[in-house]
Amino acid sequence: MLAKPASLTAATGMDALTHAIEAYVSTAATPVTDAVAIKAIEMIQANLRTAVANGSDLSARDNMAYAQFMAGMAFNNASLGYVHAIAHQLGGFYDLPHGVCNAILLPHVQQYNAQVVPERLADVAKAMGVDIAELSAEQAAEAGLEAIRQLSKDVNIPAGLEGLGVKADDFKVLAENALNDACGFTNPKQASHSEIVEILASAM
Repeated sequence: MLAKPASLTAATGMDALTHAIEAYVSTAATPVTDAVAIKAIEMIQANLRTAVANGSDLSARDNMAYAQFMAGMAFNNASLGYVHAIAHQLGGFYDLPHGVCNAILLPHVQQYNAQVVPERLADVAKAMGVDIAELSAEQAAEAGLEAIRQLSKDVNIPAGLEGLGVKADDFKVLAENALNDACGFTNPKQASHSEIVEILASAM
């Protein structure tokens, strides 16, 4: 891992964060997957910036390796959600980096999920280092989304899909295919075709 470029470290690190968060809000989550997912989020928040900025930092690399392993344990047992369901289509259509697509989509999909699982996303916010003591679940969820956006920005993930060549003309077929992706079946709120299109539009 020490020889890998910062851009790959950032993309794979954000992919691991997505694994953990989607597993935590999944309808198939269990106390076991919750435990490893939350720990993974905490470790990614604490170590990804350093691993990207200084790829030779052995402690950051070691902690990111543990974090991605735990995030993998979480999603292999609790499955994922619409972030991955949509990202799979973007990767297939445009040959885009999977982790980058996940990172861009993550706050937008979780904004959608906040309608039904604000308490879960409040836990995510706390794991992301947000002080949620004086916040409602809805406020904490929103603060957590901002923490995700800030982490993406700090590790130089592109701000939106448009800059990667994604075209609004493709939204219809991308959404159709995303709804058939098995990852979406455990998303906490099931979406209509138009809602997937709205998520894509918001991520542009």
